[in-house]
Amino acid sequence: MPDDHDDFEQDGEAWDEFTWERFLQEQDRNTEKYFRLLEMHMDNPNRDEIIAAEMGWSLHDADDGDEEESAEAEGEGSYVESGPVDFEFVDEEDETGEEFEAFTHSQVYADTLRLHRWINRLLDKRQDLRENPEAMRFATRSAVCGAKLAAALCGSDSSEIGMTIAYLKRSLKAANDALDALAKISESGALDRRRSNHARRLVFAIRNAIVDHMGEYRRLWTERHGS
Repeated sequence: MPDDHDDFEQDGEAWDEFTWERFLQEQDRNTEKYFRLLEMHMDNPNRDEIIAAEMGWSLHDADDGDEEESAEAEGEGSYVESGPVDFEFVDEEDETGEEFEAFTHSQVYADTLRLHRWINRLLDKRQDLRENPEAMRFATRSAVCGAKLAAALCGSDSSEIGMTIAYLKRSLKAANDALDALAKISESGALDRRRSNHARRLVFAIRNAIVDHMGEYRRLWTERHGS
């Protein structure tokens, strides 16, 4: 999908978290529009040209978008009927750099993987939960939380502070959504108290780490750019 980054340029100034959030929201809207058009024109032999015209792309841009959207969709997996997704967001054997290496050894990363493994094991054992909308929302929002957290913390710690905070905010929202879904599962009696409390502790540990990171990056922003 074409990058709309230029539409948000601020005369070379660093973007704050709010500018990045507006940019990410615009990207979300473009992504939703793209998939609506793709579904609408799936069987049309002129699909690519139609979608490109609707999105305001050149055909070359539309081709690039197909690949990027596929990659992004794979990065934010959820539990599906075919089985659990691989929540190991990036292979540690890949050339991911020192920043990712540091992140993989962090406590919040370990907590994220622990939560995903626990959810996958639970859904493997419980067919009834795989058919429970709130249980599936808990699984998918937990996955999104981890993916957004990885996006926030795997890059440079200084180049795009505003972007990091914006992704942390999205990760925090996903964690809160996961907690809400978990509460509904527990209230319905679909999950016993022991497992509910264990899952809640895991999510809260991740949530608290996200809040701490947001505070650290906002302090760093203030030091560099002022309030």
